[in-house]
Amino acid sequence: MAVFKPFKPLDDNFPFERQLGIAAAPVVLINLFMVDSADEAGFLDAFKAAAEIITKQPGFISMQLHRAIGDSPTYLNYVVWESTETVRAAFTDPEFLAKLPAYPSSVVARPHLFQKVAVPGFCTA
Repeated sequence: MAVFKPFKPLDDNFPFERQLGIAAAPVVLINLFMVDSADEAGFLDAFKAAAEIITKQPGFISMQLHRAIGDSPTYLNYVVWESTETVRAAFTDPEFLAKLPAYPSSVVARPHLFQKVAVPGFCTA
């Protein structure tokens, strides 16, 4: 899968493309966005346009965007998916890919996939 230029690995040793090749379900996509403060409005417009496509994809469960507190124009998007297969399909959808060039040039996205971990007495898997 060709990854859009502003995507950078959160973990250089295990980039997003490799994660997409692992069969896992369900998964959480955490995408950390670094944005220049002057580009926040443009980022939010582009995010909304891309989200309108992503949220209609098979396997999409839920999404929540968060902004760092204070003066940091850093955003974190938390997306729950049925499986890595559904994430892969969504991220290669031509309609979604057509929305990516609208992001301001300062935006760098760092996507990474996660699964829940059971910690007895605290967290369920």
